[in-house]
Amino acid sequence: MRLCSFLDAGRERLGVALEDPSLPLDAGTGSRARVLPASAVSSGGPATMAELLAGGPPLVERLREATRFAASRVLSEGAPLAQLELLAPVPRPGKVVAVGLNYHAHAAEQGREPPSEPILFAKFPTAVIGGGAAVRWDPALTTQVDYEVELAVVVGRSLRRVDPSAAIDGVLGYTVANDVTARDLQSADRQWVRGKSLDTFGPMGPLLVTADELPDPQTLRLTARVNGELLQDGRTADMIFSVRELLAYCSRAFTLEPGDVLLTGTPSGVGVYRNPPRFLHDGDFMAMAIDGIGTLSNPCREER
Repeated sequence: MRLCSFLDAGRERLGVALEDPSLPLDAGTGSRARVLPASAVSSGGPATMAELLAGGPPLVERLREATRFAASRVLSEGAPLAQLELLAPVPRPGKVVAVGLNYHAHAAEQGREPPSEPILFAKFPTAVIGGGAAVRWDPALTTQVDYEVELAVVVGRSLRRVDPSAAIDGVLGYTVANDVTARDLQSADRQWVRGKSLDTFGPMGPLLVTADELPDPQTLRLTARVNGELLQDGRTADMIFSVRELLAYCSRAFTLEPGDVLLTGTPSGVGVYRNPPRFLHDGDFMAMAIDGIGTLSNPCREER
């Protein structure tokens, strides 16, 4: 099942998306999907992602079953995904837990050994935006803004002290994330939270693909393009710590709750380690893509 969050007359809605082969492929989302509100797909169904998360796995399964029966209505009545004002699939996560240095090739481009344990940091939920929204920053604050394509894991039920073998059972689904980073702030602070948590520095979307449709998250290709130029091209198989291992590791330290998001690290090719460094500028256009999920597209804007 494929889900999205969007604004309809200023109100947040949860949408169910189905691919329509008759639509042209939209470059901005990498999709041909049509979307119908979940409340229209299922009588009494969840109006928002928060309602779906609160209902837990039983409500997810009811919506999945209703979508099967309503597929023809979604395709005949649904609006093209490309025409919607998208929010992040989880518009305001409870917490965003991110992982640094989690791809072998990304460690190698820095001349560093792979870490023996995951490196965790927090990214503030106020950074989260959806596809199509502008990533904005004040050039008086930062001049070294960087991109990072990442697989984002959305938690669907509480996880505390789980084994890796059981961790995937707590996943609602996956989406695309861009861990935008102010490298100069990151370097000056000698830690990562501020440089990665500026407002708009957490794009996610366009769709959430439920875990049953992506049973093995370690087989996906990730790419990052800026102004059409391919700058990152990696595979989740290159992760140092798998999705299962990351979820289990986090759950030993703190509870992961429904609606929390785990960012699983980025492959090689980020701007700061290119020669010469490649930072983002006003007017740039980023397109982050992951196989089986779609493309997350965001313009860049400097605000003085």
